[in-house]
Amino acid sequence: LLEFTRRFDGADLRECGLRVSAEEFAAADEAIAEDVRAALAHAIRNIRAFHEAQRRPPLTVVEVEPGVWCGDRFTPLDSVCLYVPRGRGAFSSVMCMLGVPALIAGVGRVIVCTPPGPDGSVDAATLVAARMLGIDEIYRVGGAQAVAAVAFGTQSVPACTKIVGPGNVYVTAARSIVADVLDPGPPAGPSESAILCDGTTDAGNAAWNLLIEAEHGENSCAILVTHDAAFADRVAGAVNQRMEQLSAERRAFATEVLGRNGGIIVTDAPATSLAVVNAFAPEHLAIMAAEPWDLLAGVRNAGEVLLGDYPIISLGNYAMGVNAILPTGARARTRSCVSVDDFVKRSSIGWVTRAGFESLAPVVSTLSRDEGFSAHHLAVENWTAPEYRRADGRQP
Repeated sequence: LLEFTRRFDGADLRECGLRVSAEEFAAADEAIAEDVRAALAHAIRNIRAFHEAQRRPPLTVVEVEPGVWCGDRFTPLDSVCLYVPRGRGAFSSVMCMLGVPALIAGVGRVIVCTPPGPDGSVDAATLVAARMLGIDEIYRVGGAQAVAAVAFGTQSVPACTKIVGPGNVYVTAARSIVADVLDPGPPAGPSESAILCDGTTDAGNAAWNLLIEAEHGENSCAILVTHDAAFADRVAGAVNQRMEQLSAERRAFATEVLGRNGGIIVTDAPATSLAVVNAFAPEHLAIMAAEPWDLLAGVRNAGEVLLGDYPIISLGNYAMGVNAILPTGARARTRSCVSVDDFVKRSSIGWVTRAGFESLAPVVSTLSRDEGFSAHHLAVENWTAPEYRRADGRQP
């Protein structure tokens, strides 16, 4: 891990080691600006309020017929690695988005892997966010080597049952390779967005929403879809104007993304625009229209759908409360955004009374005989009825 970090991240960790120390947490706490600390606290508050509503009861049961009970039992995962990326930017927001639902779920052991800067340091805001959440086991390692470390375990990095969080193409590929050993979590990264417009919104605001994901990095993807050609022209002009306000690095990313991986698509009708969006199945979808809730009814595939004329993707990425760790690469056709459910597992629970057994036994006997499984039907036909501890035979 030390060698790969030196080779790929340009950081020499031989003196500081892989795990972030208590002294580094303290230094980060001193270094961070108060407005950043307040912003993190505000974001965490909203993220926690939203995800608390996703908390599952430990056990739910339903009587499907007299004497036959079926249920679900939810238990937290034993250990999870939260992957917080770095390189194209710092991502304390990702620390918040991952840490809150993991802790609400009650995961037994939560660790964090995040790439170091060239000097070996970890982003100060990320450390402060982790401390706010109560997470203190952080390792300064990223990339494919971090995925391998938490899949198999090393002398210094523990093996985990699952890894969750966005990453670049190398992280995504590594997860696929070790999927038989480590639950790779929902696919997330590189970033992508679609802006669905009907031509009634402000072209400048639409341009900003288009640029938000385009500035993430050269492998990102950002498109705007509209059936209004004149509006598309206005947005294109607004994008060129606003591009000049970006930093040189972000302007270079956005220029490459919009020239190679995205741009503006003009369709012949609103229904066609919806068809394009559903085929793309974007990570982020912003609907900027006169009646956004009407268009929402036609959206089938999107990691998240954000409505309104505000810079809604920025709000969702940082502080609204919805989780911004979303499926990418068209996987929103079948996968969901990160939630508390990603940090728990479900076990089916079944229980029958004598009345339930007597009702089900002939069904099982008939079906298992038809399928040719002898022990199944012989068991129900020859079972010795137990003496029940409760006279009513009901669920305890």
